[in-house]
This record gives sequence, C-alpha cells and structure tokens, in this order.
Amino acid sequence: MIPAAPLAMQQAAPRRWQALWRQAVRDPRELLGMLGLDTLAAGISDDAATQFPLRVPRGFIARMRHGDPFDPLLRQVLPVLDEERIVPGFALDAVGDEAARRGAGVIHKYNGRALLIATGSCAVHCRYCFRRHYPYADDSAAAAGWRDAVALIANDRSIHEVILSGGDPLSLADHKLAELTDALRDIPHIRRLRLHTRLPIVLPERVDAGLLDWLDTLPWPVAIVVHANHANEFDGSVDAAMAALRETGATLLNQAVLLRGVNDSVDALADLCERGHESGVLPYYLHQLDRVAGAAHFEVSDDAALALHAALAARLPGYLVPKLVREIAGEPGKSPLLRAG
Repeated sequence: MIPAAPLAMQQAAPRRWQALWRQAVRDPRELLGMLGLDTLAAGISDDAATQFPLRVPRGFIARMRHGDPFDPLLRQVLPVLDEERIVPGFALDAVGDEAARRGAGVIHKYNGRALLIATGSCAVHCRYCFRRHYPYADDSAAAAGWRDAVALIANDRSIHEVILSGGDPLSLADHKLAELTDALRDIPHIRRLRLHTRLPIVLPERVDAGLLDWLDTLPWPVAIVVHANHANEFDGSVDAAMAALRETGATLLNQAVLLRGVNDSVDALADLCERGHESGVLPYYLHQLDRVAGAAHFEVSDDAALALHAALAARLPGYLVPKLVREIAGEPGKSPLLRAG
C-alpha cells in the first residue's frame, strides 16, 4: 500500500476543484463576451456588481446557451440594473436571520435544528441569494476553531440536527470540515447532519476523494440538500458527483427557488424535477422568493406560483413534486403556500 502524503503536504498542494474555484469569472463583461452577448453590457449594474460581486465557475458557464440573452443560468448570476430598484417589502434581512442568531455563527430558528454559518464563501454568487447582505465577517461558526459554536450546541439538548450552511460549507477544505465533525462526535444528542450546498451543481469537481472519505467517516445519517433551479444545470459531471455522493449513503435532496425568467413555467419545473431524479436527487422544496433587497425582478406572484404547482402536481407523480413553501420570519418552520380563502 502506498502511504498517504503528510497532511501538511496535502493541504499545500491545491486540488483541482480549488484551482477551478480560483479561475471563476468575476467580470460581468467577460462573461457576456464568452457567451457572444456583448450587446447586453449596457444592462449591467456596476453598483450591484460592486456590492455583491459576480462569481461563476467556468464549468457552469459552459452549460449556458451561447448567444441566448434569456438563458436561465445566465439570468441567475448576471448583475443587472433591475437590482438597483428600491422596492417596498424587500429588505436586507429577508428571513429573520438576525433575530435568530445565537452567536458563534449559530442560527437557531426551528425546534430541534441548529444551522451553522460555516463560511461566507460560495463558488457562485446567485443574484437572488437571501443572504447577499449577511454580515459574514462578523459571524462565522468556524471562528476560534468551531469551539464556541460546538459549545453552544453541546449545551442545548433540544438540538438533534446540525445543518451546515453559509455561504457554502463545501467551500471549506476537508480538514476544516473534519475539525468540526470531530468536535461534534462527542455530543450525544446529535442524531443527524445536513449539508446545504450548491457546489456539487456549479463546481462538481468539489466531490473528490477527500470529500468522500470525510463523508464516509461520519457517524450520523447525512442529508445533502443541493440547489438547482433549472434542468440545464445538470450534466454528466454533475451526474457523476451525485452518484459518488450517493455511494457514501447520503440522502440527496434538491431545493429550488421559483424565479421569474428562469423556471416559472410548468415545463421548466417538470424538466427540473425529472432531470434531478435521473441524477439521483429527489425534489424537496420549491421556495417562493425570499424578498431580499435587489431581487424583486425575480419574484413570481403567489397566485401564479400556486397555479404552477397545481399543474406540476397534475403532471408528475407525487414523489417528484416539491413542497411549495415560503420562509416567514418567526414561524416555527417553512410555511406551505396556500390559496387564500
């Protein structure tokens, strides 16, 4: 057997996913040039791109349709003038994260579950992100080697599930993830671990041997909730990543956001659910847009959302129909979207 390289050497040599991360496109005009869409440059918001910079991996760009100004993947990442509009009801903290912060990067909204802000980093900056204004610099569970966050969870026996979020927890190196889970192992009341991540979709190379080895060592049932909004986000590389994740025994779920101009048709939603299932991912949630400042141009009305969901349920078997929900600050869980009256 060939001995493994020392940990310090492994950390010193950048892995493929880390190199691809660094090569992400950050200039909106470069992105448009790559797609043959230079004429759209007049619609770019430099202010929005400064406040919430563009970041998109080149592999994700390769799934965009060249020359198509309405490409649903492009629309999710391009900073546009619509983001500058001030719209009543759209706020910096759309889902009440601030009120639920318990310090040390821990958000405790729902009974039995604690969410850790593992990092502020993401491989892609989605323009509708409900945490696009979150004060990551002031609130990260990874600070102080996770000690404060782990202590908070250890001292609350009502917490049975730990959710790693961010940012994107898989933007952390494997040894940082292991540092956290090693500390959590000694807490007897933890029963489940959940990861909320977009990396296996936008940067599937992140699912490599090191990550899989870490997942294989975990003592709890693991749910990995990925985030894809359109069928075109899946390709062969994503399928391979999902297959590898399933081999670890993890449950794979997808949560999507209903977005105007991206997936606000029955055909687009059905294609997403079926394509995800082909990749081994079950639909979980279809979120109504969180009303974060800068994202109003993505909003779909409740009546339209309900009609789309009803049509989706009529087309697909029940296990392929995600729950249509909205997050309401202060509520004890995600709220199903129901027709008034």
